Amino acid sequence: MSISKKRITEIEAIRDEDIDLSEMPEQGEDFFMKSKKKRLAPKVPPKGFAEPRGRYHVPSVTVNYKQTGRSTTSNELGMRAMQERAYERRGEQYLLIKSPPASGKSRALMFIALDKLVNQGLKQAIVVVPEKSIGSSFNDEPLSKFGFWADWSVAPQWNLCNTPGGDDGKVGSVGKFLESDDNTLVCTHATFRFAVDKFGIEVFDDRLIAVDEFHHVSANPDNKLGAHLGQLIARDRVHIIAMTGSYFRGDAEAVLSPEDEAKFDTVTYTYYEQLNGYEHLKTLDIGYFFYTGSYADDLLAVLDPTEKTILHIPNVNARESTGDKHKEVDHIIDALGVYQDTDPVTGFHLVKTPEGRVIKIADLVEDDPAKRDRVSRGLKDPAQKTNRDHVDLIIALGMAKEGFDWIWCEHALTVGYRASLTEIVQIIGRATRDAEGKTHARFTNLIAEPDASEGAVTEAINDTLKAIAASLLMEQVLAPRFNFKPKTASSTAEPGFDYGENGYDPETSNIGFNEETGQFQIEIKGLTEPKTKEAERICQEDLNEVITAFVQDKPAIERGLFDEELVPEELTVMRMGKIIKDRYPELEEGDVEAVRQRAVAAMNLTQQAKKTLLDDEEKEPSANTALIDGVRKFAMDVRDLDIDLIDSINPFGEAYNILAKSMNEESLRQVASVISAKRSPITPEDAITWAKRASRFKRENGRAPSVTAADPFEKLMAEGATAFMRFRKEGRYE
Repeated sequence: MSISKKRITEIEAIRDEDIDLSEMPEQGEDFFMKSKKKRLAPKVPPKGFAEPRGRYHVPSVTVNYKQTGRSTTSNELGMRAMQERAYERRGEQYLLIKSPPASGKSRALMFIALDKLVNQGLKQAIVVVPEKSIGSSFNDEPLSKFGFWADWSVAPQWNLCNTPGGDDGKVGSVGKFLESDDNTLVCTHATFRFAVDKFGIEVFDDRLIAVDEFHHVSANPDNKLGAHLGQLIARDRVHIIAMTGSYFRGDAEAVLSPEDEAKFDTVTYTYYEQLNGYEHLKTLDIGYFFYTGSYADDLLAVLDPTEKTILHIPNVNARESTGDKHKEVDHIIDALGVYQDTDPVTGFHLVKTPEGRVIKIADLVEDDPAKRDRVSRGLKDPAQKTNRDHVDLIIALGMAKEGFDWIWCEHALTVGYRASLTEIVQIIGRATRDAEGKTHARFTNLIAEPDASEGAVTEAINDTLKAIAASLLMEQVLAPRFNFKPKTASSTAEPGFDYGENGYDPETSNIGFNEETGQFQIEIKGLTEPKTKEAERICQEDLNEVITAFVQDKPAIERGLFDEELVPEELTVMRMGKIIKDRYPELEEGDVEAVRQRAVAAMNLTQQAKKTLLDDEEKEPSANTALIDGVRKFAMDVRDLDIDLIDSINPFGEAYNILAKSMNEESLRQVASVISAKRSPITPEDAITWAKRASRFKRENGRAPSVTAADPFEKLMAEGATAFMRFRKEGRYE
């Protein structure tokens, strides 16, 4: 086993007397390998839902917004709220903008780039996008018309997303641009990568590199764009603006190395701020729906032809697919009504529903390039952007996701789990645009119910777990921002925060909410404070990314959902702690603990708020306060929030309750059985962490943890310390 120098130091620091093995049996029952009891008492279908099973939709999260109009209102320079916030940081050399779809990242970049070119002495600005279609977001903009002091302009020959030819010719165009006196160029990630390969990094000195959809970058050495950016940052002669609506990757790889990430100043504009500041959109539902058999047979249980919908059918290689995507499209059209004609201009299919309404369907699954391009042009027609009746349903496979702008979309319906959490977030973003008359939006993931009798059960279970992970992640992404503070005798109310009907109470933990900024202020007893600036940054800016890594961790979500004998601290303390150490290897133990506590608190408070609301379904939450009311009610019920209490809650408990309502009982039993059989013993690496916890327990309690303790977490510490001593005796750490 390979152990890092840091871990060896930690091992040497654990003293035998601190964990005092004399209090532990030499050969005791191995807590980690106990036989598992059968779980899952029979479930009764939710009240009001009829058989057959699967013909109902259980939202995992519903978020209500106040419609303040703030995020769509411009200042005297023509900047919306997010753009103004980003522009205030225009002097930073390295700037990371985390902001949801439709918040105006493209225009924010224009404002900042113009300032860098005119006032900060940079020679040129190069905008890098993942695909050609997104290049149109950076077309000419008359910014001065709305109050700014300059206009954004890209000469036609320098918007390489619009010019004909392959990457070879476009790389040559990049070289010509670098030698020209022109200021702005737009190209794809691929063109930029090839240009760096051909010309080297030095030619980009004193220029701005703006990377849109930054989650395509990875710290993995095999990611060429990430490697090139790492070289540019190491040379330190360029300015970089990174923009993304989802600063995490579906493969759980880090986007940037910790040392590079620390150089970036971050502007965060949350989904909550964006959606709460809309004029029209008030409610967003996100959930998953299980089906058996062919998805096309159950599709109309969740597809409402009266809603403006983007339907993503599964890849032909996915288990949900029939293998013939064209027949699937034909089946969907037949299920919706009677085919009438094809519009000769747009290529949209015209279908008459049983109610007599003719709906327009855009088929982007079509393989014929001429037909597909005609439909694509019809969807992009700028003259139709404000026409709600232009199209009703878009059927797509690999298109209409990242960067696709159809403000009228009310329902993003996806069949099967897509490639990653990132892709799910991008698809959800298609439905979160604000538009007149659009008060409600939803995302539905239609998933084949796992069948443990089939050979593909592992793949089926993986898809189910990924869908739940996406739901849990979106609950965090959509929530107001959490700021956690230690509760002490000297704690006082923060200006601008509303502490509820009774105001601030100095005797207990308080929860304040600032409606204008969309932030919670939550006091927790026993909370560890971060010691370094990097830890502070992570606590302020990266909690959602930490939670993303946690919900993407397969062992964590499997055990959290299906392990009857789980001690929650195994996940909240041990697993979360390990994930943070792996993600931020340079953090010291105290800072790891500070980040861990806040990530667990953010996730568990959101889950407990949801539980409170589900338990109190009769009461209608007011305006946008559903989550706020739920968090406050939970805090009031327990009176004092302390970190030990929060650590003792299973973060996946409420997800299981939703799953039990939405999946067939027998399938749920089978899935639980498959996962329970995979339980692993404690590893030497985990034993180090358990032993450190046991040592700390001894210092705080004056005795070592005992395997006979009533507290299951104390038992775990004792077992972990025993395993640590055994592994050390066996020489496993040498």
